Amino acid sequence: MTDLAPLTPTDTDVELLQELRDGYGQLRGEIAKVIIGQEHIVRALLAAMFSGGHVLLIGVPGLAKTRLVKTLSDVLSWEFQRIQFTPDLMPSDITGVELLQVDPEGQRHMEFIPGPIFSNLVLADEINRTPPKTQSALLEAMQERHVTSAGKLHQLPDPFMVVATQNPIEQEGTYPLPEAQLDRFMFSLWMEYPSREDEEDIVMATTGEEQHDLHPVFSPEKILQFQDLIRRVPVSRHVVRYAVALARATRPAEAEAPELTRNYVEWGAGPRAAQHMVLGAKALAVLDGEPAPGCDHIREAAQSVLRHRVIPNYQAAGEGKDAAELIQGLIAAVAEPRG
Repeated sequence: MTDLAPLTPTDTDVELLQELRDGYGQLRGEIAKVIIGQEHIVRALLAAMFSGGHVLLIGVPGLAKTRLVKTLSDVLSWEFQRIQFTPDLMPSDITGVELLQVDPEGQRHMEFIPGPIFSNLVLADEINRTPPKTQSALLEAMQERHVTSAGKLHQLPDPFMVVATQNPIEQEGTYPLPEAQLDRFMFSLWMEYPSREDEEDIVMATTGEEQHDLHPVFSPEKILQFQDLIRRVPVSRHVVRYAVALARATRPAEAEAPELTRNYVEWGAGPRAAQHMVLGAKALAVLDGEPAPGCDHIREAAQSVLRHRVIPNYQAAGEGKDAAELIQGLIAAVAEPRG
């Protein structure tokens, strides 16, 4: 028995589902005018966006990470801000600052001047190039969707999404992201080098006159409706049980942890991992035209959800095993629950 979560589909829900599925194809088509290849990255990025999550985008220079995020904002007509993270960046450069102002009557008062975080889509470019003090300025905004300044709350706009980029090959002058901040990202997406054919197409497209006539697909208000719809998609207890089993299998101290975890994992994923796997699976199911997510959608989401939450130990490093390899092994080792 599957034990579905309560959901009574309405005519509006059915219409929204169809609109989302149709619009998803249009979104990918518009993005493809600028971004060649990287289909799985675009799919995961859009799934996170429809889920209301944040994304850590990792890849070597020149893979169009920044261009992908800017293109996404263009096809959504979102307010976009790019923050270049540098060692001298201060928290107030992100969140905003209280400034002394003088009104026409000559009275002085403090006024909050919003920072670039007050946008729909924020690109935190090379986030690991700034110290943890400044990195942590994103924590409250990403989780609570507001900024606190001088004891007052300032709500961020809706929709709101942070995409942070990171270069994995440079270590000098960088600061590893604290685990608490990493856990705020729904997905960790690793962009690989393009195929030979895609690379040829990229060179052909970018060494001539570039003209991209992008057409906005969804309004911000429509995206909010879709995000609410994703949360109302039903999910069976069986699928939830599988997501929880995968998350618990990453923790070496758990009795059900497989030998792979006990041998090679220092720290595993917390409860937020299972939450994000289920939310991501819901979004992926809707994008595939499915009425509810299955365990295959959990497995697809798990790759991006767990990669930045599973910390390999020294033995894994010594044997050349990274988090991605360990996650693949865990997915193979954890069987789907029965019933």
